[in-house]
Amino acid sequence: MTRLAIRLVTLTVFTALMAAPLSSAVFAGGDPPSSPPPAESGSKGKKAKRSSLEPTSTAGYRAAYAAVYERHDYSAAIDQLKALGRDDSASVATLIGYSYRKLGDYKLSQAWYERALKADPSHVKTWQYYGLWQVEQGNREQAQYHLGRIAALAGSDSEEFRSLAQALEKPPGTGLVY
Repeated sequence: MTRLAIRLVTLTVFTALMAAPLSSAVFAGGDPPSSPPPAESGSKGKKAKRSSLEPTSTAGYRAAYAAVYERHDYSAAIDQLKALGRDDSASVATLIGYSYRKLGDYKLSQAWYERALKADPSHVKTWQYYGLWQVEQGNREQAQYHLGRIAALAGSDSEEFRSLAQALEKPPGTGLVY
């Protein structure tokens, strides 16, 4: 079997697992997006802590987003994101997790990715970033699971799927950081 065929079989198996409930041991993690994310589409019945605006539509979130992806000032971004008071937002928690991962604090990064998935188990960017976290930690089977979640949520043509799939194609132990 070719590597592609093996990956497709693996993806099929993991996609079949999508119907299984999430456990606290399974989570996601990345490459920065090419453009700012769209504002979140709704609160899914949850009350906002500070305002009715989605945090991704606020100037504070946009400033933190720029600190992360344009200036790579992860510490400042963490402070800005926490100041929003919107830890209940998957987008905010994911960006905090990403920033901690880029600073090398994998334990805090993991905690924020878990918080993001608790807030929104369908947040594709979190699955991608936490999957990349798994690759960096050498947890390739978990990363494959995350890849399957992304495929189920956004399809195998999505940017998030391609990013994590490319990371998984690299040989284990190469010390690559994403």
